[in-house]
Amino acid sequence: MKRKFIALLLTLFSLTAILAGCGGSAPKAPEKKAPAPLKELKVTYVKAPLNIPSIVDKNNQTLVKGFEKDGTKVSFPEITSGAKQTEALAAGSLDIASCLGGTSAILAAANGADVKIVGIYSRAPKAFNIMVKDPAIKTAADLKGKRVAGPKGTILHQILAAALVKEKLTLKDVEFRSVGIPPAVNALLSGEADAALVAGAEVLRAQRAGARILANGDGLVNATIVIGVSGKFLKEHPETVKKFMALHQESIDFMKKNPDKAFEFTAKETGLSVEDVKLMAPWYDFSTAITAKDMKDLEETQDFLIANDMQKKKIEIKSMIAEVK
Repeated sequence: MKRKFIALLLTLFSLTAILAGCGGSAPKAPEKKAPAPLKELKVTYVKAPLNIPSIVDKNNQTLVKGFEKDGTKVSFPEITSGAKQTEALAAGSLDIASCLGGTSAILAAANGADVKIVGIYSRAPKAFNIMVKDPAIKTAADLKGKRVAGPKGTILHQILAAALVKEKLTLKDVEFRSVGIPPAVNALLSGEADAALVAGAEVLRAQRAGARILANGDGLVNATIVIGVSGKFLKEHPETVKKFMALHQESIDFMKKNPDKAFEFTAKETGLSVEDVKLMAPWYDFSTAITAKDMKDLEETQDFLIANDMQKKKIEIKSMIAEVK
């Protein structure tokens, strides 16, 4: 038995020596293969209220040409509803929500959707307005007991709430009817509503029909629109998201360097005059970096949603941020 034990020890010693001579390491685990290039990248196309970078991209085919080199076809589903965009992200039928309201992103995350914010699309407090016709309505305080029409659970709705709070009122102090922006303008112009929540080109339509701006987001709400993806897609295709952000920046740079051409594209796409586009363009900040002010605005958006019973569970806004650089 003793001889057998010594022989076993010698065998083990020999094997150790052999392994040491070969580098002394166990076989390496096989390297993970890089994910195959996407066959198709699905990015929302939303042109309203005045999304100049998206319109520039469509005309210059920046995303299409940029991803063509990777063998990836880019498609542009026109999903304008924020809720439907986040549903599509969760279902995998949409990869990048290029222009998603902060309200929609937060609500989706609070309801358990794995939505990540990878950048800011725009900030446009002056583009989102409360409009009236009655000369007796001079401030938001005069809206008490009045009929207000507009889209519920949106930046516009948040601006209305903030304007009322400033006058020590709440949304309960007005008779609110939830409708889309064009119907809200129609209701105001026909006398069926005393005030309307209006954005983009509809502001000009209302003004030309005799309405005026009572208040907007300036000083109240920063009107933050974000770029969103699902956490799953970001984890599986980080380089795709990074490339999208770089190509999106190319469209922003084109707009800055060639404003006349960008305004021409936008006028043609929206049916506005070039003069109207020039008038509204300064309302928008399209820089994509997520700032401390953006974070504060998103936190305040969550507070608004919770205070008005549209969101039940508070979430950590920072957990949604996955800025791609």
